[in-house]
Amino acid sequence: MLNLLFRLFGGVGKQTKTMQREFTKQLLKLVTSGFGLVAALAWNELIKKVVADYIKPKVGGDSEIISLIIYALVVTLLAVVVTLNLSRLTGKTKED
Repeated sequence: MLNLLFRLFGGVGKQTKTMQREFTKQLLKLVTSGFGLVAALAWNELIKKVVADYIKPKVGGDSEIISLIIYALVVTLLAVVVTLNLSRLTGKTKED
């Protein structure tokens, strides 16, 4: 499919191959970002549910602010841990 599009709209030879590689790279980034967003939203729902079901009853049903603070802290901690681990993994991969 991509080859057909590049034949119809692109040049011939090296320029077509370069454009095809760049298009594929950008498409991969877009798809990866989309899946990342879906995963983040799934984690968001899970954390909200855990806070609502387990934390909120222990600190009181009317303590919406406390629940939101705990939620924000959990999300921030998770983001820091994931970012640090991915940074380390990326660093090790670049060194190898």
